Amino acid sequence: MARIVFDLPPHFGFTTEMQIYISHVNQGGHLDNAQLLSLVSEARVRFFQSLGYPEADVGGLSIVVGDIVAQYKSEGFHGETMRVEMAPADFNRYGFDLVFCMTEKATGREVARGKIGIVFIGKASRKVAPIPDSIRQLLLARAGTPDSHALSERVSSPST
Repeated sequence: MARIVFDLPPHFGFTTEMQIYISHVNQGGHLDNAQLLSLVSEARVRFFQSLGYPEADVGGLSIVVGDIVAQYKSEGFHGETMRVEMAPADFNRYGFDLVFCMTEKATGREVARGKIGIVFIGKASRKVAPIPDSIRQLLLARAGTPDSHALSERVSSPST
């Protein structure tokens, strides 16, 4: 089976920490895939809060998640503290990708990486809307590289 591979940006403009609770762990004894999405969603909310905005009102617009992709690198376990780093990348007229990397705080072991496709929408119209320039500038300041194209996706063979 082909796998999606992510190249991470050289640095991240946002970091937050969260603990893996017992409710995040599945019967296999490690971080459940649905709970990974829950933790990444919490980190996304904190990212927008760090910019001074709730997700329901980012420069007069709301945001929605258009897609999310994750690649596991190792298991996460109950009681571990995860460090989630994020950087905006791959901007377009209506949104951007929020690249993330989750590592275990004490050892630096990478647990997961991926991206969240963010789309801006009008609060009343519920239709896609251009990113306000003031918000674009805030996001660019948090981007992982000067050209904000830090994420490159490619499909590789199972051996990589």
